[in-house]
Amino acid sequence: MTLALGAASGLDHRVNSPHARAVESALAFWAEAGVDACYGEEPVDRLAEGAARLKAKAVTPRPAAVAQPAAGGRQAAPDVSGAVEQARAMAAEARTLEALAAAIAAFDGCGLKFEGAKQAVFSRGNPEGPVMVIGEGPGGEEDARGEPFVGKAGQLLDRMLEAAGLKDRVFITNTVFWRPPGNRTPTLAEQAVCAPFLHRAIALVQPKMLLLAGGASAKSVLQRDEGILTLRGRWFEWHAEDGTALPALPTLHPAFLLRQPAAKKKAWLDLLTLTERLDRPGRPD
Repeated sequence: MTLALGAASGLDHRVNSPHARAVESALAFWAEAGVDACYGEEPVDRLAEGAARLKAKAVTPRPAAVAQPAAGGRQAAPDVSGAVEQARAMAAEARTLEALAAAIAAFDGCGLKFEGAKQAVFSRGNPEGPVMVIGEGPGGEEDARGEPFVGKAGQLLDRMLEAAGLKDRVFITNTVFWRPPGNRTPTLAEQAVCAPFLHRAIALVQPKMLLLAGGASAKSVLQRDEGILTLRGRWFEWHAEDGTALPALPTLHPAFLLRQPAAKKKAWLDLLTLTERLDRPGRPD
């Protein structure tokens, strides 16, 4: 390194301009702070240096994930395919919603169960309602009370449903039944292992329509990749394994509406679209 502070003594003190005094003051400050060099022997391309570091970071292999045993010595979750098969078998045995709720509570195939959730959160609402509302997953309030959509977002949902004349005409559930840590979005694998229980709930309730609240719900149920702002307000068909088809309408999640109040108009239009189709004269059952 080439010493540069000596340059300060070479300043032309006869030049009394504010710029010269500012430079001299800055050099004096750096000297007192312990700086003894300002430049190297050769120039360094910092942009190229940073790009090289980013490239190296991008190709650095990640360590393989290791399943951590949960409390009691059990694994957090088995492989996805095995868990799906187990969920399908347990769901098929449930002949009532009460039996389905018990099967979900006993199911150990979803890792969310062992990541801090207090209990399984299955459903609330009218089991004979013509509309099934499907959200993404329970939050903290739902985890504490054991019912979906009971926090601030759920309270907003209830007010909107009541205003649309749907208060007692909906059955409410989620794509996963345990609270994701930190209220994060559930993963596709977590939704996949819970899907047989959701499908069985649809078979038992036999709703006329599905209202999919939020992007995570719409993408999982409809198996689509578009974002919720593209999907919302459009009718799709959900197909069961037995060939049953139900109209499904994606809409914005109430939690999103709490963060973006201006978007409530879009969600309200979605509800009006649903009620118009639901109550349309001559609508086939």
